[in-house]
Amino acid sequence: MHPDQLKRLASQVLAIEAQAVEQLQSRIDDRFVHACDFMLRCQGRIVVLGMGKSGHIGGKIAATLASTGSPAFFVHPAEASHGDMGMITVQDVVLALSNSGETDEILTLLPLIKRLGVPLIALTGNPTSTLAQTADVHIDVSVPQEACPLGLAPTSSTTATLVMGDALAVALLEARGFTAEDFARSHPGGRLGRRLLLLTDDVMHTGARMPRSAPDDLLKDALLEMSRKGLGTTVVVDGEERVLGVFTDGDLRRALDRQVDVHTARVAEVMIRDCKTIAPGTLAAEALRMMQQYKINALPVVNSIGKLAGILNMHDLLRAGVL
Repeated sequence: MHPDQLKRLASQVLAIEAQAVEQLQSRIDDRFVHACDFMLRCQGRIVVLGMGKSGHIGGKIAATLASTGSPAFFVHPAEASHGDMGMITVQDVVLALSNSGETDEILTLLPLIKRLGVPLIALTGNPTSTLAQTADVHIDVSVPQEACPLGLAPTSSTTATLVMGDALAVALLEARGFTAEDFARSHPGGRLGRRLLLLTDDVMHTGARMPRSAPDDLLKDALLEMSRKGLGTTVVVDGEERVLGVFTDGDLRRALDRQVDVHTARVAEVMIRDCKTIAPGTLAAEALRMMQQYKINALPVVNSIGKLAGILNMHDLLRAGVL
């Protein structure tokens, strides 16, 4: 097949599926609100059902709901008929997916779902189907045509169902006041979780690991302190640990350019007095942003009364996966 033909076919698929999604706009009505209300009032879990391709979509919808503040899980309808029905409790809400609305494995469960008295929300492509008519709320996700040229493989229909599931999840997220920090708590092992949960306190060097110098120290002694601690800087503090300034590798190069004698000069003569600092309990991502903005590799962590609490190093932040 000619490359242009492949491109044309791919473009047709995108156009068909885009049309299917666009037509969902008119389905965001009182039934959608009613479905959201059932899920917001749910005291248990949102149990998602679906067979075949709808099952794959259902698994993704359940995962999206769970990660955005609406506890949910997927149950395979065929397995539900052989014991997994026990996973559904009277406190749950059932979200059933079926393009035809006549999926045998789901229809078999309807009397049991009704007997439990749990709300049933259905997403189907057939408003007159058994599932649609039995549900407490039906949301129409029908499409004009499948993107498959044979009209057989679920393509546009599964896309429409997935998008409507996303619409439900995001609407619930907003209604619950779900925040980025809440999302991070559901994803503690991911990069987003580290960026939104890791604090300066979790990464900073403290105690004996902090390079510190007094303003009257000889510059050569400050250089030894920098070498021992290996952070490329020393924080200049007074007798009560209040931060007066910093001296870094870069400051050393500039001092040598000015022909400063490292054996006789005092730290106070070459330190940076108005240095950048950050407070304890600040997000480590904010510390990284400051370092990148001001092109510095270390940042003193200073408490509310100006005392040194710790030191952050760019390499430690990168190793922690903050970037």
